[in-house]
Amino acid sequence: MHLQINQASIGYDKTLISNANASLKLGDVCLLIGNNGVGKTTLIKSILHQNPLLGGEILIDNKNVKDLSVKEIAENIAIVFSKAVIPQNYTVEDLISLGKYIHYPYYFELNQNDRKEVSDILHELDLTQYKNTPLKNLSDGNLQKAFIGRALTQNSPIIILDEPTTHLDEKNKIIILKTLRKLAKKQNKLILFSSHDWRLAKEFADKIWYIKDQNLYSGIVEDVLLQHEELTNASLFNINKNFVAPLINSPEIQKEMLFSLLQKNFQKDLSQIKFTFHDNFWIVSHSNSTLKCESFAEILKIVQNIH
Repeated sequence: MHLQINQASIGYDKTLISNANASLKLGDVCLLIGNNGVGKTTLIKSILHQNPLLGGEILIDNKNVKDLSVKEIAENIAIVFSKAVIPQNYTVEDLISLGKYIHYPYYFELNQNDRKEVSDILHELDLTQYKNTPLKNLSDGNLQKAFIGRALTQNSPIIILDEPTTHLDEKNKIIILKTLRKLAKKQNKLILFSSHDWRLAKEFADKIWYIKDQNLYSGIVEDVLLQHEELTNASLFNINKNFVAPLINSPEIQKEMLFSLLQKNFQKDLSQIKFTFHDNFWIVSHSNSTLKCESFAEILKIVQNIH
């Protein structure tokens, strides 16, 4: 077992997580979730031994983190925090290359293999065109990807990321999460990342660590989600309580979009309306009438006129 938490109490003056037990092995991708202030970042800092435990122990490869030097922890764990100091006058390539620092003396020059690895990571993260761009000139999303690139070049068995997709658009979120999963499976890395975007992130994770009421719940993604109704209850995402859904017969993505559209705009019972998606058209059936629509804008108009 590579990362193990045994009866750990985590916090500062106040306990945030009590008697936590959890474990991850190499090859696992784990999503860390919980509301703001429950202790996600504190847990990460405790794994890094930047925040002493109030009780219990955390082990990396059967060694207690409190017995490891800063260099030994860096050799085992690469970390990306959501807020990081931006090195002055560094380019994207400079920052990603810096991940090699732990393997060399302070002054070092990358060898040919190192340079190829940096180049491959630039390509993987869709950053090649920015490799000579100063970090201060990057968008928030590309800057975050550059810091993730630095963690990748560190070649540590564990990579921990605190809110790695916060500043990213959907395309870049998927690039990052796919890259992390590929690393875990092809290079046998242990990936632990926190996120509020669990509906997207859960598609890429094997395990979940869920912090709630000072407890750390851990296990296979699907088991943990089904054990906690608040994580799967669709009503959480409804903006009104008077909406009653219609019958929708369509592929999942169209169904999700239509449901979202209708529950945002109508506070009434739509259960007598049937929507069918066929050949890129919506068929709207109500009472004895059937109408054909090409767009959601047309659907809005039709439903507004149904009493």
